[in-house]
Amino acid sequence: QVQLVESGGGLVQAGGSLRLSCAVSGSIFGINAMGWYRQAPGKQRSLVAHIITGGNTNYADSVKGRFTISRDNATNTVYLQMNILTPEDTAVYFCNAIVRTSGRSPLWNYWGQGTQVTVSS
Repeated sequence: QVQLVESGGGLVQAGGSLRLSCAVSGSIFGINAMGWYRQAPGKQRSLVAHIITGGNTNYADSVKGRFTISRDNATNTVYLQMNILTPEDTAVYFCNAIVRTSGRSPLWNYWGQGTQVTVSS
């Protein structure tokens, strides 16, 4: 079993910063990729940022230049540094990990429980 535990959400004023963390634990043979998604009320969940094992990253256009994703392979933790936040960034942020649980297992997709980020104007 694999668990993803997120932390770091909260309320911040526009222009401020927050840092999200997500620790992945459990029966992990390897983590192929980790990422952050968000879902605002009435909208579909969408990709915010994504990082693969080699370190390559991908960002939604709306956050490029403001958000930075990073990962600590030693602790299986992924971070999302969010700067210059705007009210449009308000959403529940979900951590995602694509995990292999053994050397011969397929890749499994796991989600965290979500953490609320609210940006006030």
